[in-house]
Amino acid sequence: MKAEKIRRKRCASDWFLDIFKVIFLILVTVICVYPFWNIFIVSINDATDALRGGLYFLPRKLSFASYADILSRSTFLHGIWVTLLRTVIGTPLAVLVTTMLAYVLSREELLWKKPLNLIFVFTMYFGGGMVPYYMVLKNLGMLNHFIVFIFPNLVSVYNMILVKNYIEGMPKEIFESSKIDGANDLTVFFRMVLPLSKPIIMTIALFVAVMHWNSWFDAYLYTNSQSLKTMQSILVEILNQYQTSSANQAANQNAQQLTPDSIRMAATMIATIPIIMVYPFIQKYFVKGIMLGSVKS
Repeated sequence: MKAEKIRRKRCASDWFLDIFKVIFLILVTVICVYPFWNIFIVSINDATDALRGGLYFLPRKLSFASYADILSRSTFLHGIWVTLLRTVIGTPLAVLVTTMLAYVLSREELLWKKPLNLIFVFTMYFGGGMVPYYMVLKNLGMLNHFIVFIFPNLVSVYNMILVKNYIEGMPKEIFESSKIDGANDLTVFFRMVLPLSKPIIMTIALFVAVMHWNSWFDAYLYTNSQSLKTMQSILVEILNQYQTSSANQAANQNAQQLTPDSIRMAATMIATIPIIMVYPFIQKYFVKGIMLGSVKS
């Protein structure tokens, strides 16, 4: 009965507001989703037909030539393996090192805690520059080695601050009780901090994984060997190749059926789909972790 009375009290302005909100949300969804959908449609549409332009929701002339051209290259397949390897190895190592550093800097009993935190924050705003950084990596013998993708990216100060704020928001009693029971810092870290920090750990793991997956500039700067080129760097080379061929009008028959735009769209889909497939599995941790880790309790 009460529900019926509430429904009767709804006036025309309430219905108008509800309809307006639904229409507005639909428009926002279309605006956000259509660009990505258009990239996908252009990537599976015939390249020459796509030059006509216009908005369309389905491929006018279905063609997978762009995907076939990219995936048929042995260098690209090897680049996928390099990118996958650096993501699988680099992500857990970076998460572990960043979390351990955040735990140490979050402890009240740490000597010179504030100066040490200021030193790390200072590195977020000021750096030595690209040339000194390159010389450091060269003197350490990391150039043209796979470790150049791993060790320089082990610590992110931004991620460390997120984890540190999250740990500082934990009740101090759990740390005090564990110390009374005789647990050392390693025991507290692995048996208490890590399990309780799952949301923020999954959040920074997503950040690090996306960074490794999308990275290409470091492969250009720090490696000369083709066997160390990542997937993204190979895609950049393919795009540059088709743009140069199009500008010089010297492409072969296969390239004439492709355009830089079609290759670019196909490369975007190949690089983006794996991350999109991973995100739904950690979305619930991502929202909670970024909210609790960004603001100190």
